[in-house]
Amino acid sequence: MNSLIRFFLTVATFFAIAVPASAQEAAKSLDAKVNEAFANFTGPFVSFIFAPIPGTSFPWIVMWLVIGATVFTLYFAFVQFRFFGHAISLVKGDYTDPNDAGEVSHFQALATALSGTVGLGNIAGVAVAVGIGGPGATFWMILAGLLGMASKFTECTLGVKYRNEYPDGTVSGGPMYYISKGFDELGLPGGKILAVLFSIFCILGAFGGGNMFQANQAHVAITGITGDFSGLITGFIFAAVVFAVIVGGVKSIAKVTEKIVPFMGILYVGAALVVLIVNYNMIGWAFGQIFAGAFTGLGVAGGMVGALIQGFKRAAFSNEAGVGSAAIAHSAVKTKEPITEGFVSLLEPLIDTVVICTMTALVIVISQQLLIDEATGNYMLNEAGSAIATVDGNSGVALTAAAFGSAISWFPYVLAIAVILFAFSTMISWSYYGLKAWTYLFGEGKASELTFKIIFCIFIIIGAAASLGPVIDFSDAAIFAMAVVNIFCLYFLMKIVRAELVSYTQRLGSGEIKKFHH
Repeated sequence: MNSLIRFFLTVATFFAIAVPASAQEAAKSLDAKVNEAFANFTGPFVSFIFAPIPGTSFPWIVMWLVIGATVFTLYFAFVQFRFFGHAISLVKGDYTDPNDAGEVSHFQALATALSGTVGLGNIAGVAVAVGIGGPGATFWMILAGLLGMASKFTECTLGVKYRNEYPDGTVSGGPMYYISKGFDELGLPGGKILAVLFSIFCILGAFGGGNMFQANQAHVAITGITGDFSGLITGFIFAAVVFAVIVGGVKSIAKVTEKIVPFMGILYVGAALVVLIVNYNMIGWAFGQIFAGAFTGLGVAGGMVGALIQGFKRAAFSNEAGVGSAAIAHSAVKTKEPITEGFVSLLEPLIDTVVICTMTALVIVISQQLLIDEATGNYMLNEAGSAIATVDGNSGVALTAAAFGSAISWFPYVLAIAVILFAFSTMISWSYYGLKAWTYLFGEGKASELTFKIIFCIFIIIGAAASLGPVIDFSDAAIFAMAVVNIFCLYFLMKIVRAELVSYTQRLGSGEIKKFHH
């Protein structure tokens, strides 16, 4: 196994440094072959996940996520708003007992989970949503983010409650554990089968949205500055760097993410604020476009329903509420109160979707990259009629880069750095999610873990070489498939969460749960 690692790193280094310009064309030809094979292989799976509800154009999976988030919001009586202040106190460490079991702090767990969600879904994904669904998609994205806070609360509480704690201090948790153990506890059949199914989808999600999509859009951002070159080169560089981090386990990942996440968040939000300040006189108009577009569509393909579908799809892909992935990261937290990590986790969709995604959408709308028909006030469609026409025909991360660049010429360079950091942090977080699903299926152990990490890094290379279309379709489908299993099981398990919530609330009110002075 060690010789295999040395071989992998040697090849990665060779491609990163030594590939001559004369080999570029051959590599591009290989890119096309990789892309075609990938699209053919994943097509049927993607078609099933995004099949519309009969008689409508509304994908059944989007409705599944929205209904789930709404049910949890109502069932827990708007817990995301009632305990928001307490969640902040927990992240600050006010209630943290240093002797509790676990591997990482509340803040590290939040940073690790955020690094898996605050990524290119916030940059490229929002651009896709606004480019197809218009500014109105932003409204539905925000609503989905607010509702999704309750989904995160539910799954992350269960993740800690049913985690496995090992003698060496390490832990393993997530939906595969709370589904199998929780169903057994309630005397329900099928828990093991559903846990295995979730684990399979989680591994696919790790390879897709948490890996390939990130590598793909990072390559687009880099070539936008350096000029075109083969995606294989970017893939090998990222694979080598990611492998160097993830080989150290969750503590290594947490140490990296707790530094990268605040930095990249401040960098990106700061850049967006500069654009908004420069165009402060248009902020009111932009919000008007968002609200008008949410209920009329402003001429976009699909109208209001099109805006709603795109908004909910992008929010789900960005914040992953209901997917179950974040519960894996939060399971590693140091606490003896499962509900506390539920409170901490509800901050994620707020930061990811309500704040960062909205900033991206505002920058795109205010920069007027989307073309408007002056006669009607509606947005103009492209030649295919599938999306809004843009100034230079840009989409995805290129559209966001153009929006930032319209305010200050050198901003695309700042954005490129943010994209690379977002991609890197998302990949290392999702490697951990996929790893825990892998070890649930194939057993704990160094050999099993190393096998997964090497396969994960190979998929980084494939993702950088494939084109955006097949990659983003597969990414969405794999991650949404996780949510099918997870939300179904949460309906049965949510009464356990409510019992935890009632118990904790009573003890907090009586003063039994005290703050720790560090």
